[in-house]
Order: sequence, then structure tokens, then C-alpha cells
Amino acid sequence: MPTEIERKFLVDHEKWNSLAKPKGNVYKQGYILSEEKRTVRIRVTPDAAYITLKGASAGISRSEYEYTIPLTEGNEILENFATSAVEKTRYNINYEGHLWEIDVFAGDNKGLIVAEIELESENEPFEKPEWVGAEVSHDNRYTNASLSVKPYKDWD
Repeated sequence: MPTEIERKFLVDHEKWNSLAKPKGNVYKQGYILSEEKRTVRIRVTPDAAYITLKGASAGISRSEYEYTIPLTEGNEILENFATSAVEKTRYNINYEGHLWEIDVFAGDNKGLIVAEIELESENEPFEKPEWVGAEVSHDNRYTNASLSVKPYKDWD
């Protein structure tokens, strides 16, 4: 079973804004099913579309199946089947042997920047870049599925 092992961190805005960054990719992703133990997501970029199924989290691990689908179908599924959605620009940055995916959210989640790192094991060591702040891996408010229904702008 494919497994995603992921840790999430907030990003220091000032340090992030001063960083030279690669070109980001705009993502629109919608949720067809979003429950505590399973999620079905459709993700559309300007060049590709994906359907992803994720299982329940156990610590920072969960099962994950992701498949590329035709872009036209991805847009149709997003439009006709997603019940909630998020928009963001993702930047991929390699740092000390690991890929960091930084999501700069737009729309109702504007102002939120989250960095994710995928690991081979839950105990795998890694170095954090200076622009990475507090860990939020265990705070469900920061999942994209949660942000799609309770956006950052609505937090107290």
C-alpha cells in the first residue's frame, strides 16, 4: 500500500518574501469526499490533473493513491463533483537532500503559507531551512481538506 509520510510547518513570511524562489505552480484542488478516515481529491494545474485518495492518518503517515488523469476531465470533475476547494501556488525547493513543497494560499486562505516535507520514515532526520517555523503536522486545521471548508480567513 503506498504511504505518505508528511510533516507540515508554518513559514516565516518575512524570510520567505526575501528568498529567491523558483517559478511556482498554480493548483486548484477540490474535494469530492472529505471525512476523518478518507479523502478523495481532484487537483488541477495548468498542465495536468490528478485524482488522489487518502486514508486515515496514523501519526504523520497515511495511505495515498494518486493517478494522473486527462486535464479536460480533471477540470470537469473539479467543476461538477467537488463540494469544496482551495487555490494555492506551490513552490518546490530542494534543501539539504530533501524536497520542500511550499504552498502559498490564495482566495479565502490568503495569508497562509505552509511548508511540507515528505519522508521515507516517521523518524527520518532532516534539516529545516531558516524560513520554516512552527510545526503544524498534528493540527488538522492546516490540512487542505479542512481549509477548503473552514478557510484561514474565518479562524479566530
